Amino acid sequence: MADLQDIMERSAAERLDVFGAFHPGSALDLPPRTQTLVLLGPTGPGFWPHVRGSPEFADGQPDPMDRWSRRVIGRMACALGAKALFPFGGPPYLPFLRWAVESGQAWMSPVGLLVHERAGLFASLRGAIALRERIDLPARKASSPCETCDGRPCLNACPVGALGADGYDVPRCRDWLAQPAGAACSDLGCAVRRACPVSARYGREPAQSAFHMRAFTGA
Repeated sequence: MADLQDIMERSAAERLDVFGAFHPGSALDLPPRTQTLVLLGPTGPGFWPHVRGSPEFADGQPDPMDRWSRRVIGRMACALGAKALFPFGGPPYLPFLRWAVESGQAWMSPVGLLVHERAGLFASLRGAIALRERIDLPARKASSPCETCDGRPCLNACPVGALGADGYDVPRCRDWLAQPAGAACSDLGCAVRRACPVSARYGREPAQSAFHMRAFTGA
């Protein structure tokens, strides 16, 4: 029978980390007989060079990150006798944000983005493993880091006001990223995400953020 330490070790070998886990108390769009759901996301430094060296990033085919996630997490789930679930491939899409909040390690931030206790606003989920066993889990964290964040810099970080307390203006954001003035957001990642103090400690590499920004804009 798998335990959380085993899953963490298997994940670490692929530069992934457990971003939350919980015992479903009611139906949450999970496979039947799921007793434990474990969410997986990238580690900070080290993830990007690792995934960039994978076959999926060398074959020139579309969606290398998603295909890498399917292969790696799919094999891990298979070895554990579990089922792999992914936040892409829809519609319909599985409720990964709701699952993350349910885990007690992530919350909705003041700007409406998911904030994770270690990754901050750089929270990114590559998949989940649905176990038929109920494994021991650590106690949940009590509160969001946003509750004690000094000044909440995320609220005023967007240079064009596309993302803040009033929501997310996607067309304005895309327009900004298409301009030379928006190069910092395109090359380093969203200014709002970077403004989070927890994000700053996470150590996500700018090249990884640039990859996701290109996917967002279709560049």
